Amino acid sequence: MMAAPRTLVLTQRDVARLVDMRMAIRVARESFVAMARGETVMPPKVYLPLPGGSDFRAMPAFLRRPLACGIKWVNVHPRNRARGLPTVMAVIVMNDPATGVPLAVLDGLLVTKLRTAAAAAVAAQALARRESRVVGLVGCGAQAAAQLEALAAVFRLSRVKVWGLRFREAQRFCRRMRRRLPGPAFEPCATLERCAREADILVTVTPSRRPLIRRAWLAPGTHVNAIGADAPGKQELDPAILRAATVVVDDRTQAIHGGELNVPIRRGQFDPRRIHASLGQVLIGRRMGRRSADALTVFDSTGLAIHDVALGAAIVRRATRLGLGRRVTFFAP
Repeated sequence: MMAAPRTLVLTQRDVARLVDMRMAIRVARESFVAMARGETVMPPKVYLPLPGGSDFRAMPAFLRRPLACGIKWVNVHPRNRARGLPTVMAVIVMNDPATGVPLAVLDGLLVTKLRTAAAAAVAAQALARRESRVVGLVGCGAQAAAQLEALAAVFRLSRVKVWGLRFREAQRFCRRMRRRLPGPAFEPCATLERCAREADILVTVTPSRRPLIRRAWLAPGTHVNAIGADAPGKQELDPAILRAATVVVDDRTQAIHGGELNVPIRRGQFDPRRIHASLGQVLIGRRMGRRSADALTVFDSTGLAIHDVALGAAIVRRATRLGLGRRVTFFAP
């Protein structure tokens, strides 16, 4: 009789010891390429709406190389902050695709934060001008810090402009990030216009359900990473920006259903046939990215399960190599 399979359990503290931004960026790039080559299976997200504006999302994925199979179960509970809990929490389950045995259960909150920022950094590398130095950051929550860290890993940033819902939040964010990233100059902005103007790369990371950024504020050649719209009804950009831009998505189906494009498409303000490419298609050279120095480019990020599962697999491999985490028996043969 074979021995009972044992499942690796990794807490958030374990995951933090095993992953970093450069690892996340490498895995995100590899996953985009694998997806474009048809080496992944990723059904659309399944949403489970709950009372009070909360929801759960199920995100399964399979990758052939390196072999990985799993699912992320992630929640969004906007009222959790008052309870002293994170607004977003997540658990990732990794399975053996041959037997279904659960290989690992790991915290998915840090994975979500890092893979979202890493995917956006890969997009900026592919679509922004190489000499980009000035970042405008619309929103100053936990994801904003990760976005900035990821961009700093691939660009030489000289200036970071930050807008928050309250000016003092932008000020606090700038003080905190100056200690973490001592290179660029930080500027808290009292208005959205001030934050957006003169930015080489503009990153939007808010839960907004109405346009925040106007087309007139964006200089020629600006690249926009639209991160916040990840569910139906969310929107951060003036639809005129999308019509003027080369629009690249992480996944076409998800972008139409719940990305930055979802509201403009539903209202007839953007034709989905104008989607230029997926980022994976750009990375493998199937479609051109930036067409000129003055072109406006937009990356519509919805969050891909392949990134969660691929990064989860990389973390599990490293944990196994280093002997971290603990193993438990769920199923006896």
